[in-house]
Amino acid sequence: MEFFTSAIDTAKVIVCALGAGLGVWGLINLLEGYGNDNPGAKSQGMKQLMAGGGVVLVGMQLVPLLANLFSTGG
Repeated sequence: MEFFTSAIDTAKVIVCALGAGLGVWGLINLLEGYGNDNPGAKSQGMKQLMAGGGVVLVGMQLVPLLANLFSTGG
């Protein structure tokens, strides 16, 4: 069971890191859109920034629930 707990913790870190990377990429696109006065880049940057935040929330809240879901089954 310790391996499973370790795998859940690792998955949490990976999902949060991917979300943070997506958020940073979105922030860069957003700032680039404001710098070049490009509405398309601003829109894409905002979408990526919000998606990155959502992925981080999933990593922090839902991934640990997997451990609870499988640990009570048995």
